[in-house]
Amino acid sequence: MELPAVNLKAILLVHWLLTIWGCIVFPGPYAWANFTILALGVWAVAQRDSVDAISMFLGGLVVTIFLDIVHISIFYPRAGLSDTGRFSAGMAILSLLLKPFSCCLVYHMYRERGGELLLHLGFLVPSQERSAYQTIDSEVPADLESRPQGPQGY
Repeated sequence: MELPAVNLKAILLVHWLLTIWGCIVFPGPYAWANFTILALGVWAVAQRDSVDAISMFLGGLVVTIFLDIVHISIFYPRAGLSDTGRFSAGMAILSLLLKPFSCCLVYHMYRERGGELLLHLGFLVPSQERSAYQTIDSEVPADLESRPQGPQGY
């Protein structure tokens, strides 16, 4: 399935607006959680080639799905909700409904940046194969072993 080409800035803008409107009725932990993740998204925009930035943003979006469900279910005002309150709650719910789709788009961007997730004991973990460093106790290449070991002149 080919996902539409969506800019990361557009995803951030939509979630920023919906979070601002959602904060009218859900201040506090809802605002902290969502604005922190949006800051990670800004980092992912600024570091266009960083796999770490986009993976942190993707992981944060997944976590805020569950946090938003908890915040909305616990702090939803049951009585005396004004028109502004209903609008705000609706925007928070709309943001929650759009987050899984945003996660799919961000995951596609993550894969474009070279990220690869592996399934490890039921959890998705980043692949550790992208390091260019070798350990100290690695084997000596064959071409070094075949060189003559004569005295070195100073």
